[in-house]
Amino acid sequence: MANVRCFVRHFLVFVLAQLFQFHDSSAAARSTTTTAIGFTYTPSPGLPPPEQVANYLMARDVSAVRIVDPTPAAVRAFSYTNISLLLSVPNYLVPYFARNRSSADLWLYDHVLPFYPRSRVTIISVGDDVVASASSGVFDPSTAILPAIRNVQLALSDFGIRSISVSTTFSFTNVVTETFPPSSGEFQAPADSHIIRPLLQFLEDTNSSFLVNLYPYTVYKLHSEITVGFALFREGAFSYRDDVITGVRYYNLFDMMVDAVVAAMAVSGHESIPIVVTETGWPSSESGGGGGNQQSGAVADASHLYAEMYLKGLVSHLRSGMGTPLRQEGVSQAYIYQLFDEMPERGNGSSGRGQHWGVLYPNMTLKYDIDFSASWRIKDHQILCEIFTIFLALLLLH
Repeated sequence: MANVRCFVRHFLVFVLAQLFQFHDSSAAARSTTTTAIGFTYTPSPGLPPPEQVANYLMARDVSAVRIVDPTPAAVRAFSYTNISLLLSVPNYLVPYFARNRSSADLWLYDHVLPFYPRSRVTIISVGDDVVASASSGVFDPSTAILPAIRNVQLALSDFGIRSISVSTTFSFTNVVTETFPPSSGEFQAPADSHIIRPLLQFLEDTNSSFLVNLYPYTVYKLHSEITVGFALFREGAFSYRDDVITGVRYYNLFDMMVDAVVAAMAVSGHESIPIVVTETGWPSSESGGGGGNQQSGAVADASHLYAEMYLKGLVSHLRSGMGTPLRQEGVSQAYIYQLFDEMPERGNGSSGRGQHWGVLYPNMTLKYDIDFSASWRIKDHQILCEIFTIFLALLLLH
């Protein structure tokens, strides 16, 4: 009997040591993970009310939400959730903000001041893909966007709020000239000199972030030489591409696109500005039909299978803390587009989106078998419970 007790005691000590080692290694891995993973959320009739959405996301430990065309009710719904909010001002307001500082004041009075800091607003994006407005003729972004941003920044400062940064959102395909090789990335003219360079100086001066909608799906469909596995974070014998200038090897399209943005900022003299990916995702179906880079005999480009592969690969990659070859810390935040399928199309110029990019059904069930939560804390709690149980067993054996 004594030999059995001795064996059990030694075995429990061994298991306890392994648990401590795993806990330490997971904590070390967690310390290198800097990317907050969130969702883009567009409040719309026909969807669950904002309070229900906020409670759902808080219960699942989601750390960040980007609200497109936010309503005061949606901002208020996230009070006391500790979820970081990125508010995206609609494009039609940009020229008003630029011309009249009081317009920016009024918007902040309605959407931020009544709820802050109970609702943890951290970033305001003045417009979304405003460069596309130049071709539509709605307004000239080269003369409107930076004055609008400055007016919002000045209004926040006058209200005594200095922890909310202000920027604007760009679409990768509308502002970056090259994806291959990433080190040759530059911003497109004339937006480069008229909009982006002055904005980058503002972002550096105010410690703000460069916001970009980044869709590997779109670039994959535009370039027939890209394999679907490379776009979907799949490992394989040919799932890589080499930058012929730097010799760096890339194993997924997402990192290549991020580094093209990093290279473009470096050319503009501002390579250290944090990058926030405001939209990324893969459609489970698309109302616009096929076309593009369709793999023969394979699942359609926009499919439930590919969407789940992309999102699983993205979440795993961002949680790994590996960053990219040109940006070791990676992007500071990444927002999955989007929480629900759109009810009507927004049509704001973002990259080729149809109506089926959501990860939730309207009844609040997940489309995909993916854990989007910040699950490290849950795992740590389980490990600590196991350690306590084994420690208690050792005491009883003495």
